[in-house]
Amino acid sequence: MRDPTLEDLFARRGAITRIATELGISTAAVSQWKRVPDDRVTDVARILGVATQTLRPDLTEPPAPKPEGYVRMVARPVLRRRRRTKIIATLGPASSTIEVIERLYRAGADVFRLNFSHGSHEDHAQRILMIREVERRVGRPIGILVDVQGPKLRVGQFQGGRVQLQTGQTFRLDLNPTPGDVRRVNLPHKEIIAAAQIGTTLLLDDGKLRLRVTRVRPDHLETEVVVGGPLSDRKGVNVPDVALPIPALTEKDRADLDFVLPLGIEYIGLSFVQRAEDVAETKRIAAGRAWVMVKMEKPQAVENLDSILALTDCVMVARGDLGVELPPEEVPLVQKRIVRAARALGKPVVVATQMLESMITAPSPTRAEVSDVGTAVFDGADAVMLSAETAAGQYPYEAVNMMDRIVARVEQDPDWRRLTDTSRPAPERTSAGAIATAARQVAETIEAEVIATFSSTGSTTLRVARERPNCPILGLTASGTAARRMAVVWGVHPLEVSEIHSMTEMVARAVRAAQHEGFAQTGDEVVVTAGVPFGTPGTTNALRVAVVR
Repeated sequence: MRDPTLEDLFARRGAITRIATELGISTAAVSQWKRVPDDRVTDVARILGVATQTLRPDLTEPPAPKPEGYVRMVARPVLRRRRRTKIIATLGPASSTIEVIERLYRAGADVFRLNFSHGSHEDHAQRILMIREVERRVGRPIGILVDVQGPKLRVGQFQGGRVQLQTGQTFRLDLNPTPGDVRRVNLPHKEIIAAAQIGTTLLLDDGKLRLRVTRVRPDHLETEVVVGGPLSDRKGVNVPDVALPIPALTEKDRADLDFVLPLGIEYIGLSFVQRAEDVAETKRIAAGRAWVMVKMEKPQAVENLDSILALTDCVMVARGDLGVELPPEEVPLVQKRIVRAARALGKPVVVATQMLESMITAPSPTRAEVSDVGTAVFDGADAVMLSAETAAGQYPYEAVNMMDRIVARVEQDPDWRRLTDTSRPAPERTSAGAIATAARQVAETIEAEVIATFSSTGSTTLRVARERPNCPILGLTASGTAARRMAVVWGVHPLEVSEIHSMTEMVARAVRAAQHEGFAQTGDEVVVTAGVPFGTPGTTNALRVAVVR
């Protein structure tokens, strides 16, 4: 039962609304609490204007002093997610103040995306500073995803700004920059003309119009309009049938990366990937400063999935562009294939685009959208992403809160756990893979409260996350960069700690961190895994079980 004192306080007019707003949760979540979690008592007391002792007398004792070199992020109430799948929120005009960003984080956003297709360098630099300030306030590592624009293939302009193409008519695409009309328009991409063949399909305006090439000449393409409709200036062109000799990075993208990489980001969202070579070039530029997250949005990338996944650090199922170039009925199957392949390699996979699209203008989603998010969670995605919903929508907080609620509810369902277990990939045939598998098995057998991983780069934590254990993963690292990168990884609660130098120190540190972060209490067991010697990237070869004393 809820404490009577707390019940009386919650009964005050407006109390539940104030708590929900301040803590970034729904009013339903507040009203349904059977008790206030320990990590929120101080905040609730402040909001209600009462002493902490009034709410929870047992929490008024000051915490015992921690040994020097303990967890760095200690001057804060612990902020824990109650779900495994992470949430990425895109920032934009609707979410560009510290107050809104902090509210989105508290509502459930683990990573923030900056879309470099829009905004100036100054705008994005300011948002990065605000994210880092929020990170300081909440005391948790926050990941930043920079999504570079990539090549944008577009037609030119029309004399009247717009024409109406009729099904069955002929229409020319050429290199002539003169404004077009109902018979022709400029196509300022000679690579498309060079690569096209008779029968090649061209999609215009996100696939709304469809053309078929009937004649190829050095300076133009003659086409037949298969699906007509209105076409206006600068609409996009997609060529699903052909691998275009166009690099994934444009000069703009290179300039953007030169600007943003020194500011400290965690992931680069790479568009227009067709082959593994596109990934290699971006990784060379990143030079270890950020993970490369390939956006799977072209059929050619799906055909080269294995070679691309072998090089990339993480992957995104970008269903918007993918749905333009692929038949719609293929998209769910491709999504499952990509998620399954990424999970087998232990590489984070994000499902994105149009997840709660209706919440751009409505305070609640459609039931189909809710089901779509649930499907991504059931598939085993590491993260789900919001785009325009939080960047330009009218209800950014509500969108994140709704995503958080959907994910948390799905993960409470017994079928979710059963499917997660049955879809687990076979153990990696390496000693490191065997240790990660053993850590999960031991944790399940002894019903451990948490698996604590020590890693300088995050590789040990990624291996354990690949196993999708029943218990949470406490990702400990001495690298702030690695801690932030773990923000996108399934089931991981990342935490930056000081360096460790011995196995005894590792176990003691893991136990203290598990207690401090609210994962374990006296008498609970903690599984600890790491690579020895410490600080050596890529090794996972030690496994211990410790009891919290």
